[in-house]
Amino acid sequence: MNNLDLIGQAFSGDDTTLKLVRRGNEYIILANGKSLMSSRMHGSEEALAAFACERARRLEEPCVLIGGLGMGFTLRATLDLLPRDATVVVAELVPAVVEWNRGPLAQLAGEPLKDRRVKIAIEDVAVTLASRAGQFDAVMLDVDNGPAAFTGSENDALYDDRGIAVAYAALKMEGVLAVWSAREDRKFEQRLRHGRFDVEVQRVRGRLKKGGPRHTIFLGHKAPGR
Repeated sequence: MNNLDLIGQAFSGDDTTLKLVRRGNEYIILANGKSLMSSRMHGSEEALAAFACERARRLEEPCVLIGGLGMGFTLRATLDLLPRDATVVVAELVPAVVEWNRGPLAQLAGEPLKDRRVKIAIEDVAVTLASRAGQFDAVMLDVDNGPAAFTGSENDALYDDRGIAVAYAALKMEGVLAVWSAREDRKFEQRLRHGRFDVEVQRVRGRLKKGGPRHTIFLGHKAPGR
């Protein structure tokens, strides 16, 4: 990539180097030099929120969890869908990502961190899930590139059998686990079913109706009687 201006740099828990760079009007987060996300392509992140919150948006005082803040687009879409009495917990492992969203990235998604419904947890989303059994109407995981880790193997534990069981326990009955993925993953789909979820798979484009790469959203429904 040419003509990139470095805005910020940080290190994640697995020694991955994250860089926030700008090219013209576009912001990009790089992980060890490879593009992890771009401000020009966030339609599938917004679709993640729409699928995850389809039921929660109709509830009184819903509580949802977003794992991975990114550039704030999933959070903004979630806030736009949920009622005023909602609580949205955002678990973000890297403090610098939160600061970027309060600073140079804030305007991209309309400053979602200023919304009173938002509660930030600076920790691994796995810790948040394990400590809040039965609390969430929806859990959205947009960590790394999905079940096939991109930045580091530490994220794999979110998507193995134990991680799925922890997510299941963190959901209220009829709650939804929504997982963003850069690609299809039949083995992960099978693990969700093995973990007692009713599974639905949605395929969307990175820019929705405007095209872009194909992304996958896994939906696990915690159904009564399972």
